[in-house]
Amino acid sequence: MTHTAFLTPSLAGVMLFFFLPLIMIAYNSTMKSALNNEFVGLKNYTDVLNNKAFLLAGRNTLLFSALAVPLAVILALLLALLLNTNLPGRSWFRSIFLNPMMVPVASIVLIWQVVFSFNGTLNSFLGGFGLDKIDWMKSDWSRLVILLLFLWKNLGYNMVLFLSALNNVPAELLDSAKIDGANSVKRFTHVSLVYLSPTIFFVGIMSLINSFKIFREVYLLTGNYPYDALYLLQHFMNNAFRDLDYQKLSSAAIIMCVVMIIIVGTLFLAESRIGKDVEE
Repeated sequence: MTHTAFLTPSLAGVMLFFFLPLIMIAYNSTMKSALNNEFVGLKNYTDVLNNKAFLLAGRNTLLFSALAVPLAVILALLLALLLNTNLPGRSWFRSIFLNPMMVPVASIVLIWQVVFSFNGTLNSFLGGFGLDKIDWMKSDWSRLVILLLFLWKNLGYNMVLFLSALNNVPAELLDSAKIDGANSVKRFTHVSLVYLSPTIFFVGIMSLINSFKIFREVYLLTGNYPYDALYLLQHFMNNAFRDLDYQKLSSAAIIMCVVMIIIVGTLFLAESRIGKDVEE
């Protein structure tokens, strides 16, 4: 009874600020319009799923996440393994990768504008070799530019998490595997990687969330209607909100929520299966 009393304020807050708005959004998604409460069933969902802008935004968002999340996990893990050795200047390298965490979003956008604008630093550098200027944010290179921004901003945090996890791998198991003749690769794949699985899962979830939050930087760099390759789900929803199209907005939000639940649920299932090896 005492535990329930302590949980009541938090539970009430979650219900009020999370579940109640979700129920209201689901309700609005089945109405004809904000001024007409006629029930239309799944018509709004059908309209959204047949909307070319939504399909473009969904495809770009999923593609970006599919590229960014694995790279953010793998590169951060490789950096952590590198910095976990007796590498000269380890503290200096750590500072380089952690600095982006302290830089405000506006400053990051300013740096990218200086480097990747049509008359920016990179084009000036390429011009020295006789190459033509590229409008980076309005070309097929734009997705790579944003991917570099995402990695530059998030690798440091992920790397710190992996460094902490590597220090918690039981040294006696690594020593036992070494005595049994396992080389460094086998010790990593059969011992370290198993104990790193919870951290890999957590870093993957955080990177997935951050890949959706990249909209802030893209919006500041390109505005409401960027080049097609950078048109994300948040652009679609933000523009629907500006147009006061609440039914389209609500339907898109529910679809996005369902997709996220499926992705995160799949990751939880995979992590729970891998985690059994650690318990055994």
